[in-house]
Amino acid sequence: MFVLSLTVLLYSCSNSTSDGGSADRVAKGDKVYGGTLRINETEQVQTLYPTAITDISSAHIANQIYEGLVRFNPKDLSITPSLAEKWSIDATGTTYTFNLKKGVLFQDNDCFEGGKGREVKAADFKYAFELLCTDSKDNSNFGATFKDRVVGANKFFEASKGKPNGSLEGIKVVDDYTLSITLTSPSSSFLYILASPAASVVAKEAVEKYGIEMKVGTGPFMYVQNEATDKLILKRNDNYHGTDSLGNQLPFLDSIVVTFLPTKKQELDNFQNGDLAMVIGLPSESIKDMVESQIANFQNKPPKFILERSPEMASQYYEFNLTKEPFNNVKVRQAFSYAIDRNKIIEDVLKGEAYGPGVNGICPPSFKGYDITKITGYDFDAEKAKKLLAEAGYPNGKGFPKVKIELNSGGSKNANVVLEIQKQLMEVLNVNVDFEVVPQKQKLEDAKYGRAEVFRAAWIADFPSPENFLWTLYGAGVPADATQPSFPNTPRYKNPEFDKLYEEGKAAKTIEDSYAAFLKAEQLMINDAPVLMLWYEESYRLVKSNVHGFYSNPMRYRDYSTVYLKDVAPATAGKEGEEKK
Repeated sequence: MFVLSLTVLLYSCSNSTSDGGSADRVAKGDKVYGGTLRINETEQVQTLYPTAITDISSAHIANQIYEGLVRFNPKDLSITPSLAEKWSIDATGTTYTFNLKKGVLFQDNDCFEGGKGREVKAADFKYAFELLCTDSKDNSNFGATFKDRVVGANKFFEASKGKPNGSLEGIKVVDDYTLSITLTSPSSSFLYILASPAASVVAKEAVEKYGIEMKVGTGPFMYVQNEATDKLILKRNDNYHGTDSLGNQLPFLDSIVVTFLPTKKQELDNFQNGDLAMVIGLPSESIKDMVESQIANFQNKPPKFILERSPEMASQYYEFNLTKEPFNNVKVRQAFSYAIDRNKIIEDVLKGEAYGPGVNGICPPSFKGYDITKITGYDFDAEKAKKLLAEAGYPNGKGFPKVKIELNSGGSKNANVVLEIQKQLMEVLNVNVDFEVVPQKQKLEDAKYGRAEVFRAAWIADFPSPENFLWTLYGAGVPADATQPSFPNTPRYKNPEFDKLYEEGKAAKTIEDSYAAFLKAEQLMINDAPVLMLWYEESYRLVKSNVHGFYSNPMRYRDYSTVYLKDVAPATAGKEGEEKK
């Protein structure tokens, strides 16, 4: 991954930025305990119930509260142990045996006897996985996790629609600290799936007491109930089982405060005022203005802030509703795809804040060995666009019906993009489209139920594989009844050949075979144009230099358990005094 790192000194901010660690609680390795990390999410958290989580803001918080058998290493997104201290895979590649870490406790909560969290056992994972395989309006992750993978999962899911009995065949409790999972076929991505928030362990007592409002896990931080809607608070779990490589009890922080400022400008202003410890996903124009205004201070050591720029495992696009005219016509969808000048959007609207235009597939160029340049997508071609629209029955836009693009606010960025798209479609195709800005929660629901013709969308990888992106267009789970919700395939795209290749890639024994099938599937899908690709993401990140142990990665996976707050004195600001992020 290409990473450009710059160190930038800005004028000193108050200590309220991160409420620094306590000097009298020094840990091994010159780390410190204490302090409050103050961060921001531009979108409100939708839910913290693991099986219901589908948005990135909720996942960021859930990953601090809950844990699964394995987790991602935030440095390189490799799989590392979590509540399973080790595991093995049999010769067939289908049976995984996990040995659980002993002494892990659920967080203290009134749902447990005496308010004290009890020990996690293998049976708790079986319970959690059966919830994940239960038909419910609060389960949006079955299709992305155990469906078609774990033996008996589909049967269990169907049975749950009535009065379920029995247990999930592919999940076996060997003893209190040993669990086995049997798959229908080998899967190169199954461990990635087990690292998602949806596969977290939950306590039956907590689910029965709180239902979907349950926020009790085993993680390093505990949810703090408060009445404020503009912030969320997490506090240190004093009984957390985790330690760092030096044996320090984790986490180091006392608390995390998350605000929900809707625009990046507000977020940047708060960062500069000392109210936030970091900003992730900055407009490049704002960065340019900031750096230029502070150019004289670049040489100061130690720096106050660290600036990074890197590509991400994220794609931005619009989804066509294939159940509604005119987008049930592939030529209309292709016409729209050719009519958009993505480079102009990147240059004029995004001010260069993108890895590149989305002229290949839906997958970003972030997966080693998966060459998206082999996929032929849609470069800007006005003549092709006009010809296709005419062939679809709308020459020069004549008779084109009224359509609406629905988007969530996301500050001014989303609105500015849709205004440019609206302008380009009129100039190239003589087609006028309306748009409506709604809250993120409404947009997600409306997309599931197909309540508009086009939806603004984006996908950020749940795990580092093209499989995760192609899953969003897998047709097997799309309901025949258009009035029923469809997720994640909100365009309701169906192509049996695409599905077959996707399944082939998902079940492949090697990454190479998997990628070969996925490339073929992705080309088929792009030919059908169920989505209007826009751009592949990159991200600027500003982090206060007293924040140590925080690792950025292209999946935006966050782990605050190893973060600690400590200022570096100028006298020790060299190689020995500065902690590498």
